Amino acid sequence: MVVSPQNYSSKPAPPTPYARSVRTIRPIGVYQLYGLTFVQGQVGLGAAPFNGGEIDTYRLLTLDPLRGYLLQVDPINDNTTILNPHQVNNFLDATGLAVDESIVPTLWFCRENSVYSCTLGDFLPQHFVRLPYPANGVAVAGSTLYVTCQKAGYILLFDRATGRQTGKLAAPGVGIENLTIRGDELWVCDRTEQSVYCLDRTSGEIRCSLLTPFECPTALAFCSEQGQDTLYVAYATEESYLRDNPNNPENPLEIAIRDRSFIHPLHFRVQEAERYALSNGYLIEMSYVEELSPLDEVELENLRWQIALPADTPRQTLKQVEPIGLPFTEEVQDGQRVAVFHFSTLKPGEARLFGWKAHLEVRSIKYLLTPQDVEDIPELSPEFQQRYLVDDDELAMDKPTVRQAAWEAIGTETNILRKILKIRDYVYERLSYGIRPRIDPPDVVLDRGIGSCGEYVGVLMALARLNGIACRTVGRYKCPPRAEQQGVPLQPDYNHVWLEFYVPGFGWLPMESNTDDVVERGPYPTRFFMGLPWTHIELGKGIPFETTSARQQGVRLGNLALNHVRFTILGELAAP
Repeated sequence: MVVSPQNYSSKPAPPTPYARSVRTIRPIGVYQLYGLTFVQGQVGLGAAPFNGGEIDTYRLLTLDPLRGYLLQVDPINDNTTILNPHQVNNFLDATGLAVDESIVPTLWFCRENSVYSCTLGDFLPQHFVRLPYPANGVAVAGSTLYVTCQKAGYILLFDRATGRQTGKLAAPGVGIENLTIRGDELWVCDRTEQSVYCLDRTSGEIRCSLLTPFECPTALAFCSEQGQDTLYVAYATEESYLRDNPNNPENPLEIAIRDRSFIHPLHFRVQEAERYALSNGYLIEMSYVEELSPLDEVELENLRWQIALPADTPRQTLKQVEPIGLPFTEEVQDGQRVAVFHFSTLKPGEARLFGWKAHLEVRSIKYLLTPQDVEDIPELSPEFQQRYLVDDDELAMDKPTVRQAAWEAIGTETNILRKILKIRDYVYERLSYGIRPRIDPPDVVLDRGIGSCGEYVGVLMALARLNGIACRTVGRYKCPPRAEQQGVPLQPDYNHVWLEFYVPGFGWLPMESNTDDVVERGPYPTRFFMGLPWTHIELGKGIPFETTSARQQGVRLGNLALNHVRFTILGELAAP
């Protein structure tokens, strides 16, 4: 649908609720964090009250396995105390952390293939059980101990009194996992999946899945204060930076690597009826500007230039938008807002800057839909078949190579979720990621075995549509994932596209193009299968992002202008 153009006038957005209680905890003098728990009261011999407060204040305990430190951290000012100064060798390479606050408070942790315990006083480890593979995380509830083991692919259950294994639950992700317990819930973080899962502690059924705002979550714990539970997640990774080397005066700047580890609250809201969960988000300012820079001297009459605006979706809200350089009118096309710039005459050598600037609230989203939920879905409507099952974007759906791949990808599978996931994994096995100067059709990409994100999307769409799954391209840019650099202009290095597939009776679901293709031959993470992180900006869903009427005169858009894209993270949003 196209509505009559209206002159645009910007309106100030209402105040945005920032997360006032959010604070990133950065322990002092640590390298990596692989355990996290909260305890109440004094910890260790001669421990002092927190912040000069009462001894029943909650205290944050964490592990640095590189140094063997068991640490107490003040969440208010990051003050860090080593609790085991004489026992650091016993905690080297330790991971996971849990406290059983019984008559004698007991600390549990993992090290190599074993699980250990000690009292919160002497910190002398006592061996509990040995696994055939490395133990990664531990949690305790009553008489049961829960231990994660990535190589086994399970969360193992042990009787605390006897050390006998009493059961196991399937691990929800593919990476190294840690866990904590709240009531009848088992909460698991997965380093590779960039996710936190809530499981039923008895059956192991996933109740919800949350994307974390940062990569590499390594530990998690709830802190209960003033009747509220706040979930804290620890992260541990490395980052590159420019180091000024005084010993090399001719070329002093060099790239170096340093550890990066911190703790941040994970806020979330589960929409059970809609089958998704929202987690941490940010208020982002995005600007998209075109600079006229024709490759050839051209003169154009009655030029119409349209650029899609950010969409309103369950995870993204367009708060305000304003023109840059030149005014525009706004239209609605297929439910999507579009900025339209009009040029009566564009003369050779004419210099122009024009575009828009928008304020967006963007959160991470993760859908929870199982193959059992879509066993009896209705048929795809004739309208959707005509629109989303056809080759409308040089998808080479008639080529033998593509048709053969579509058949090989799914085999005899009939369930729509299993089909699209098998297609994704098949494409991941056939392709490796690489930047390309242009987008080639899927048959060329499959033969070459290397593709950009746009080429991944093309292959995925071709195979999905040939198997009767409606899908469409979504994108166009990602905000650089630097949430700590607020108020600083950030430029993305590249544009980016992904896709959405349609489940009749439910709706459109997101799926990343190439980002989860991180492990040779799998298993591949599913963090961005039916999920998107806060960095992704949805522009022009189901319509072209940018078009001009100049194409009718034989002039390509890419030959007319250079684009300038900029993001500024203005602040973290309050809990959804």
